[in-house]
Amino acid sequence: MSEHAVLVVDDEPDIRSLLQEILEDEGYAVSTADTAAAAQACIEEARPDLVLLDIWMPDMDGVTLLKSWKRAGTLDFPVIMISGHGTVETAVEATRHGAVDFIEKPLSLAKLLLTVEKALAETFVPEGGKEPNLPATRRLPLALGVSDYVKSMRNQIDTQANRSDSLLLIGEAGSGRVLFAQSAHDMNPGISGRFIQLRCDTLSSANAHRELYGDESAAGVSMGFLESAAGGTLFLTDIEHLPSSAQHYLHQAIEQQGFTRVGGTSRVPFRARLVASSRNELSLAVRQGALDAALASLLSDETIHIKPLREHPEDIPALLEGLVDWHVAEEGLVYRHFTVAAQNRLRNLDWPGNLLEMKNLVQRILLLGGSAEIEVPEVNRVLGIVVNSDTTVALRHDLPLREARADFERQYLLRCLAETQGNIGDLAKHVGMERTHLYRKLRSLDIDLDKVRE
Repeated sequence: MSEHAVLVVDDEPDIRSLLQEILEDEGYAVSTADTAAAAQACIEEARPDLVLLDIWMPDMDGVTLLKSWKRAGTLDFPVIMISGHGTVETAVEATRHGAVDFIEKPLSLAKLLLTVEKALAETFVPEGGKEPNLPATRRLPLALGVSDYVKSMRNQIDTQANRSDSLLLIGEAGSGRVLFAQSAHDMNPGISGRFIQLRCDTLSSANAHRELYGDESAAGVSMGFLESAAGGTLFLTDIEHLPSSAQHYLHQAIEQQGFTRVGGTSRVPFRARLVASSRNELSLAVRQGALDAALASLLSDETIHIKPLREHPEDIPALLEGLVDWHVAEEGLVYRHFTVAAQNRLRNLDWPGNLLEMKNLVQRILLLGGSAEIEVPEVNRVLGIVVNSDTTVALRHDLPLREARADFERQYLLRCLAETQGNIGDLAKHVGMERTHLYRKLRSLDIDLDKVRE
């Protein structure tokens, strides 16, 4: 599967590094430039799918660079302006010269990801251009197998495809909550809008109002999560981590079926299906004071429990085959087959990262390559653990020191991510690293934080 290519143009090294780390964690292929000249060179070498362009740069300001692309007829990609204090009006002006949106410093993670996703999802058509044909991406397999649970899962997906009331999905990280919600959205003929995912732990009390409702001023209108999901599905990941102020605004919008943007006066209707996920029953979060009881009730007209992989191991052979097919189709990897003995070896694992842990394991095996048949010894080598001791994080003595250390660090961080349920703040405290350095370490070890959190 090809990644979206994003070019980040900013003269501040810390901003470039932060944006690169965050976006690469989201699965984008990111390149960077610190000047307009460097950005132009990147554009000439390979056209990006999206450009994040700072306004103030040492050699040429971003708006002038944007205008030059437009004049030259090379503006065939969406551009999001990055504006600092006092440059918002300039950023708005840039939208009249071809920019699709702008984000303000200090950067909000939630707003950044939403703006990037929106810019890439909406087909960019330059003046006089034609809409390109965009290839569809296959969903990861979810309801594959022979168990009664999987049969029930298929029926539940079919049933949810005709529903519009709120839905709560309870399950562990990586168990397929996002895949279930996306499937229900894609199959629903009554839904015409987009699937918008909001990670509740990315909001704070300071930004909740603006992120949920959006804002408007003389400079223009910026949509929030609620408006972006109009006519579609708003998926609230780990609802128990939603700040209390955000809970208030969300509750109010649901009850009143509308909201008013920050700085605005006109009422915006709220029409989207709400699907929330949690790792535990919401009653626990309510008892602990982390979640408002009334909001919990509004978000759980129906509740579906998604089982961890270890509770239906009989489905692992079918899931392995489905994941191999997915990697072959989407990433162009060479097809290989797990022997029955290898399948049984994997059926006996605990799988703390569930389906997404299995996806990463299959990908690693296919990338390493080998004979058509995947045998038990190869599986054991890739697992990097002592046979019959699935809780052990062991050193690889068959590797050079540098590779063995990297393998150990990857196992260690994956295990810690499972224990902290993908929460980056908890992980940073646990391993004793600053967040920016932790993001860099995860990226260097090919650990996809986004996938672990799902």
